[in-house]
Amino acid sequence: MTVRDLPSAPSRLAEPGEGISADELALAGRNHALLLEAMRHDVTPPGLHYVLVHYDVPDVDPATWSLSVDGEVAEPLRLDLDRLRSYPPVSIPVTMECAGNGRALLAPRPVSQPWLEGAVGTAVWTGARLADVLADAAPTGQAVDVVLTGADHGIERGVEQDYARALPLSEALRTDVLLAYEMNGQPLPPQHGFPLRAVVPGWYGMTSVKWLTAITVIDAAYEGFQNAVAYRLKEELEDVGEPVTTIAVRALMIPPGFPDFGSRHRIVEAGPVAVTGRAWSGRGAVTRVELSYDGGAAWTDALIEPAVGPYAWARWTARWDAEPGDHELCVRATDDTGDSQPVTARWNAQGMANNAVQRVPVHVR
Repeated sequence: MTVRDLPSAPSRLAEPGEGISADELALAGRNHALLLEAMRHDVTPPGLHYVLVHYDVPDVDPATWSLSVDGEVAEPLRLDLDRLRSYPPVSIPVTMECAGNGRALLAPRPVSQPWLEGAVGTAVWTGARLADVLADAAPTGQAVDVVLTGADHGIERGVEQDYARALPLSEALRTDVLLAYEMNGQPLPPQHGFPLRAVVPGWYGMTSVKWLTAITVIDAAYEGFQNAVAYRLKEELEDVGEPVTTIAVRALMIPPGFPDFGSRHRIVEAGPVAVTGRAWSGRGAVTRVELSYDGGAAWTDALIEPAVGPYAWARWTARWDAEPGDHELCVRATDDTGDSQPVTARWNAQGMANNAVQRVPVHVR
């Protein structure tokens, strides 16, 4: 049997009325979202941070593992963990969000990992600067893109591949892009890329390649599947589209009160209610967070606290004088570029970068 003969779900849109399939449930069972109440933590405990594994978590032996750095470089490198730890260590708190966050809320629904709103988390990543490693490798004057390849191997839409993404050289040389070997002060957990992963602050998570095995500097724009096909903003599935890059501004609330088990609708007692959550943007600092208690008919400002770091979320708080009845709470954020969350989703065929306002049904008794 050839790769071309193997079953592989094509990119498609759900039919009207089509529910979540067994295949999508299998993806959802492997890839877990942040529990929204975990946003009470400035830094997300590793077991609560969102996880997306494209294929399988690879079995990597750190005793034999190494990282190659080659391609358009004057000095190819082969680095083990001890060598990487010899570079000046850098620790950065980073809010990371999956580009597909919110996909399952779109209509028609792009069929893939069915994220609702919790594909996000904030961790303190520690590692060597990618720029320091590239400085030792000395990219040539022909260098254009830097390809990051992981050990995660599989088939996607008929293409067999190691998961790989590329950054323009100028982005790879940023002093905050890391080759991380620790998460929250501990070695990377297996699902988060042990023994080494990239962390690209401000970009959606698909670029922070896990289980790194190779860094390849190339002399042209990278045309691999994950750059050229998978992570694109498309009006039609067959379009070339625009690349997905930095994280759009977003706010999420910790749903107040307590939940109904099946629906997750909230029950709150009448009177003053503290509402809180987090806001972030990969394109600038969050300057405003607004709450609506009536489904978006009227908005009021929340108080924003200082962010955990320049690439990490900020806590916001508000007080709601809850009156008996059914309500829909909404939250939206604006960053210092002037970008604000849309009230309704900006649809695209692959379900990328949906940062529409969060809506939480609440019954006040």
